[in-house]
Amino acid sequence: MMARRFLWAVAILASLVVAGLLVWRLAAPRLLKLALIPSVAFGESPRPVAPEYGGLAAWAAHPALTSDPARRAPPGYRPAPRPPAALFFVHPTTFFARNRWNGPIDDAEARTLLDRWLAVQASPFNGVAEVWAPRYRQATLGALLTPGPDADRALALAEGDVARAFDRFLNAQPPGRPLFLAGHSQGARHLLHLLARRAGHPTLRTRIVAVYALGWPVVRPQDLELLGLPPCTTREQAGCVLSWQGVAADADPAAVRARRVEPRALDGRPAGGRALLCVNPLTGDAGAAGPEANPGTWTEGALQPRLVGARCDGSGLLRVAPRPPGDWPLVLPGGDFHAYDVHLFWAAVRADAEARLSAWLAERPAGRPAAVAP
Repeated sequence: MMARRFLWAVAILASLVVAGLLVWRLAAPRLLKLALIPSVAFGESPRPVAPEYGGLAAWAAHPALTSDPARRAPPGYRPAPRPPAALFFVHPTTFFARNRWNGPIDDAEARTLLDRWLAVQASPFNGVAEVWAPRYRQATLGALLTPGPDADRALALAEGDVARAFDRFLNAQPPGRPLFLAGHSQGARHLLHLLARRAGHPTLRTRIVAVYALGWPVVRPQDLELLGLPPCTTREQAGCVLSWQGVAADADPAAVRARRVEPRALDGRPAGGRALLCVNPLTGDAGAAGPEANPGTWTEGALQPRLVGARCDGSGLLRVAPRPPGDWPLVLPGGDFHAYDVHLFWAAVRADAEARLSAWLAERPAGRPAAVAP
């Protein structure tokens, strides 16, 4: 009798576990969004003090800082002491509070996370570019997961800070200096909207080496037409746009999109079934490459070569295979590698930036900047 009761108890518990997993799989995206969306209206949310980009306190990375996380490099690499180019980098979301829509730039937890992201996501460029990364009143994560006027106002506030920081960055550069522009996730969104609004700038487009809009959908061809820049189709190309969104080889595209922001073009219209831009960082185009083509994945401050390969699929996602061994705690359910879009390909991103700068300089031999990387 006791054995029978025990077996019934195990069966009931197993059924509950299976039912719970099924409910979580079906409702997780919605539950997650509800847990992260601010509980107050935007008009009632505290308004953080606007950053002053004339001072170093408003910058997470800046050439005048004695040190910053973007200057970090794994063994075998080092920042260039006199890089020829400059990078404007817009960081991803590091603020997750529900009591306000925009985070202050002095939030301690957000700043700690920001330093960690800069150390990996901006550092590939420090071999060829001075890194400028503004602190801005970023929208909290929930604003990226729900449409509506409150989210729009929070994102517009953040984007306004990024635009003011970009003006400061641009005005500080010598005439003709080559520029890299990069951002991840929320940062890529703001960067794309900024560039779309500056598409008519008389000289900006000619100075752009490449735009790395990572972890955010770039709808083609509409977004590229608004940006006035072509997609990158070869590594020996400058003045173009790269974007990728890393997922496991067996990830379900519909499930991935359900967890992310709804893909929209820069004009605000839903992407629908339109293709998203995908450039494989291992090849510099939309092709495929195995792990042997990967010069180094960032793991615990060191690089491991030949760890993963990648290919662009028909939906615009970057399929990563095999799954990297070890502990990757920020991989989302179903194999969404969003947090590791740069980690997985750090050395390839660095090589890509070097190749595109060489292409840009080759096209403008008379306009080479005085400072060159050793």
